[in-house]
Amino acid sequence: MLKKFVDYCKTCYDELAHKTTWPTFGELTHSAVIVLSASLVIALVVWAMDFVFKSVMSIIYPN
Repeated sequence: MLKKFVDYCKTCYDELAHKTTWPTFGELTHSAVIVLSASLVIALVVWAMDFVFKSVMSIIYPN
């Protein structure tokens, strides 16, 4: 049982250390900028939809 666990850990380490391709700093920065930009665009779209919905509802149901 312990030997299987040790073999599993060695295999995992070998996979992460030698077979995995890690992104460069430039690729990582580029991806982060894309994610932040997309998040900002989605937040603005949701805000606009909320504003329009609130405006329409205030016309339909005036106080």
